[in-house]
Amino acid sequence: MEALLLSCTLMLTLQKIILTQFKNYDQASFSFTERVIGICGLNGKGKTNLLDAIYYLCFTRSYFSRSDAFNIQFDKDGFRLEAQYVRDSKPEKLVCINRGNSKKELLLNDAVYEKFSMHIGRFPAVIIAPDDIMLITGGSEDRRRFLDTLLSQVDAGYLQQLIVYTKVLQQRNSLLKRFAEQGKTDWGLLEVLDEQLIQPGNYIYLKRKDFAAQMIPLVQQFYRQIAQNEEVIVLNYESQLNTQTFHSIINQFREKDFVLQRTNGGIHKDDLSIELNGQVFKNIASQGQRKSLLFALKLAEFELLKQKKGFAPLLLLDDVFEKLDDERMGNLLHWVCNENEGQVFITDTHKDRIEEAFRTLNTPYQIIALN
Repeated sequence: MEALLLSCTLMLTLQKIILTQFKNYDQASFSFTERVIGICGLNGKGKTNLLDAIYYLCFTRSYFSRSDAFNIQFDKDGFRLEAQYVRDSKPEKLVCINRGNSKKELLLNDAVYEKFSMHIGRFPAVIIAPDDIMLITGGSEDRRRFLDTLLSQVDAGYLQQLIVYTKVLQQRNSLLKRFAEQGKTDWGLLEVLDEQLIQPGNYIYLKRKDFAAQMIPLVQQFYRQIAQNEEVIVLNYESQLNTQTFHSIINQFREKDFVLQRTNGGIHKDDLSIELNGQVFKNIASQGQRKSLLFALKLAEFELLKQKKGFAPLLLLDDVFEKLDDERMGNLLHWVCNENEGQVFITDTHKDRIEEAFRTLNTPYQIIALN
């Protein structure tokens, strides 16, 4: 009855997941009967791996492992994940089978996907994990990936253009290296690749620029709510295309491209700059400020997904109690558990701590203890 009630009040819920030979799980099944779920256990018991299995089924890849080889249980040949969702009041079954050797199948309601990219965005999700602080302190690649993950879940066309751009960029870089190795240049082939790069590049730029304009006020709003102060952070979407055409950028960097044997101009150089009091945020911000901004970015992602999809995505929080002080933690949990109608999964090493937090919020919850 609890599960039935849940499916009627939310537009997207995960009701059950079955893991077979996935990471440290040989065979395990978990049913989710509440909107707020705490996953507890000592380190090494599989809390993060369970969260990653949920993420995997949303994105057809692990959040923590670049290679699927690391997702297969030791000494096994593959893994299988199965999930039962309710989406728009309709039950849906998703199965992912990895047979090893990079062979993978994805089935929705027993029908095989022709392309995994067709699945992205059907079950949207936002995850916050310990290493995500690199979104603040790391290089521009981390922030581009953040924007791309968000946009790919709401715009199938964006994901396709990103795939095309990445493929052409790799081809162009390979060609530049070949020019250097062979000592001769095929200008005609290079110009063909230049033209193939420009069209998807312009599309991606305009989408990123538009989304950044929508996201930045949300980030600033969430930062103030979590940090509970009046500090003003300034975010800007930086791109070479802000001031030049893609064609002029290609021409401007052509000589440098030949010397360095890689493409130096384009949307793969974009960044999201962040300032506090007129200075680079990561250079002067305290640990508390950095963590507050990380959560603000992720909650802005969540809010935009909810606006664009028409329902709240799944929210996956890994070890968040270790990241924030009690006041900031209370502000965050109040929003994700009380003001947000989406399903939330939160991991913690201390069962008593997470239960006390949920009781303080006075919200129905489920605890899954991993022993």
